[in-house]
Amino acid sequence: TLWVTGTQHVIYSVGYGMQQLGMRILNNITWEKPNPPPNLSCRFFTHATETILWAAKTEKSRHCFNYNAMREKNDGKQMKSLWKVGIPRKEEKQFGKHPTQKPVALLERILLASTEPGDWVFDPFSGSATTGVAAALLERKFMGCELDENAVAISVKRLAKAVDDAMPDLAGRRR
Repeated sequence: TLWVTGTQHVIYSVGYGMQQLGMRILNNITWEKPNPPPNLSCRFFTHATETILWAAKTEKSRHCFNYNAMREKNDGKQMKSLWKVGIPRKEEKQFGKHPTQKPVALLERILLASTEPGDWVFDPFSGSATTGVAAALLERKFMGCELDENAVAISVKRLAKAVDDAMPDLAGRRR
């Protein structure tokens, strides 16, 4: 499956393009940011949401959905398509900032919902590698691409720490 996040500026065009390619949109999730960045221009409403599209390759494609894991994360109730997740915490930006960085909690939820341990996760616009950090924490394999050299430098540091935190060595110590 494919997950795409975006604001109202582009997400509708992306969704339309996905449908034109024959993809099946499984869900349209609204990510509500309880503490969004302020609107400095004071000419619009503050952007407090992003849309996340979850799609399958075709109408007939089978997909993984970890219903029970999502229900468990939601206090035993069905997970809805409105997700309240704050913006990245300060410690998530300790190696540097990326302008469109997503919170690890958001990517963990996405990966937990639609992958199994050991699965490969690919992020073609990996930015500061939040997807990779979430993948390491959930025992998924990660591959990402990023053109910006500064973002790659941040990614390398974040991924090294995430792998170190998530993978104890054979002696029981952290690597």
